[in-house]
Amino acid sequence: MHVVIAEDSVLLRAGIERLLADEGIRTVATTADGANLLDLVTEHQPDLAVVDVRMPPTFTDEGLRAALAVRERHPGFPVLVLSQYVEERYAVELIGGGAAGVGYLLKERVADVAEFVDAVRRVAGGGTSIDPEVIAQLLGRRRDPLEQLTPREREVLTLMAEGNSNLAIAKSLQVSDGAVEKHIGNIFGKLALEPTPDEHRRVRAVLTYLGHH
Repeated sequence: MHVVIAEDSVLLRAGIERLLADEGIRTVATTADGANLLDLVTEHQPDLAVVDVRMPPTFTDEGLRAALAVRERHPGFPVLVLSQYVEERYAVELIGGGAAGVGYLLKERVADVAEFVDAVRRVAGGGTSIDPEVIAQLLGRRRDPLEQLTPREREVLTLMAEGNSNLAIAKSLQVSDGAVEKHIGNIFGKLALEPTPDEHRRVRAVLTYLGHH
């Protein structure tokens, strides 16, 4: 079996590649940019693409959009999407476009090697592998949206609510500007704050935070 991996984290990308290699699954190409995924699939014609939801440049939904583009150009092409959390709107679109050859797993499942490899083989074979948490949220069992945030994302959101800029947040947490941008992108996704022409997502995120404190 041959796969293409689209993942911006060098460590995770290498880890997945090695994990698959140990199971006799060859990675024929990798990319840290979702924009390259369609070209790689067309060029290498792999059996499956493993795709991270959030990729450069905005770390919002580039990977998932790329997966949808691949499925549109190559109907039925097997795609296994990995995410830190459930991106409901695009999960519905990905799954709704035909469940055959579709996988949507939270990244924490990769730690269970047997489960992950089983999902890879099942999706590549035209089956479906949907994370139980994805199903739970799609069925409407909602939780407090802030419960989905990691401790660091909560710290970032708290500092946002205090009126800090990204630069100030980075200095306060002693992390890079890029790390702050990625955390904020994750916060927007988990709070289901999509871009709109008349509202600022940063303000809406802060309002959500204040509404639960």
